[in-house]
Amino acid sequence: MTAPDPVRQRIALTALDRLFADAENVWVIHYSCESFYDRVEGRSPRITSVALRKLDSAQTVSFSIHQVAERRRIPFSQIEQHYDDLEKEMLAAFFGHLGSHRGMKYLHWNMRDVNYGFQAIEHRFRVLGEEPAYLVEDDKKSDLSRLLIDIYGVGYIDHPRMEKLLAKNHIAPRDFLNGAEEAKAFEERNFAALHQSTLRKVDVIANIAGRAHDRNLKTNTTWWEMHGGRVRTPLIWMAENRMFQVLAGLASIIGLALAVWALT
Repeated sequence: MTAPDPVRQRIALTALDRLFADAENVWVIHYSCESFYDRVEGRSPRITSVALRKLDSAQTVSFSIHQVAERRRIPFSQIEQHYDDLEKEMLAAFFGHLGSHRGMKYLHWNMRDVNYGFQAIEHRFRVLGEEPAYLVEDDKKSDLSRLLIDIYGVGYIDHPRMEKLLAKNHIAPRDFLNGAEEAKAFEERNFAALHQSTLRKVDVIANIAGRAHDRNLKTNTTWWEMHGGRVRTPLIWMAENRMFQVLAGLASIIGLALAVWALT
């Protein structure tokens, strides 16, 4: 286990705390898509659903391929025949939502590049012949997976990290699909299951973030490693612990009283 760097740890904790201090302006985001492995032709994976959850109220909005099909009275068995049009309409609604909530911040898990991330969603929309009307600025995006590494150290939990965190913290994985299960669900055209998994994952991300913010997320990092394994750690703890400060103050007062009493 490698202890977290104290400087990066402090920066990450501050960033997380600021997100919760401004929770009314923060959305947790996640999306599901076609598997991006074994794609020798290089075509970008098609998106099936996107979910956004308010960090403060837990109110959630979502965009799903099968819901668009239902609104258009297209049988689920025919989604594949109309996929591009349905995906375009779904992503148009998603980008419309972003545009109507300009300036918001977004907390995500590994949504960092054109393989999987905001850029990947933007790319799919362009492939379908449309241009996003609004793009989220990079300084409005916060990757919880990276923040946790900075806070707890690179070996804070085994891979796959999100699933291991669920087990470690006794968070129910109901409706949660791992990568292989999502790929299988897409192959079977089980878009409803993919949608439910996406909804579940924004809840999970918010739950994990909340526990880290409250300083009670369970990881494989020990207390000593969490505090850098430094000799001065106990001194820092004593300086920051309110109960210790109160007891130390009382001890000083009692000691002073005893000294005065001994002189009388």
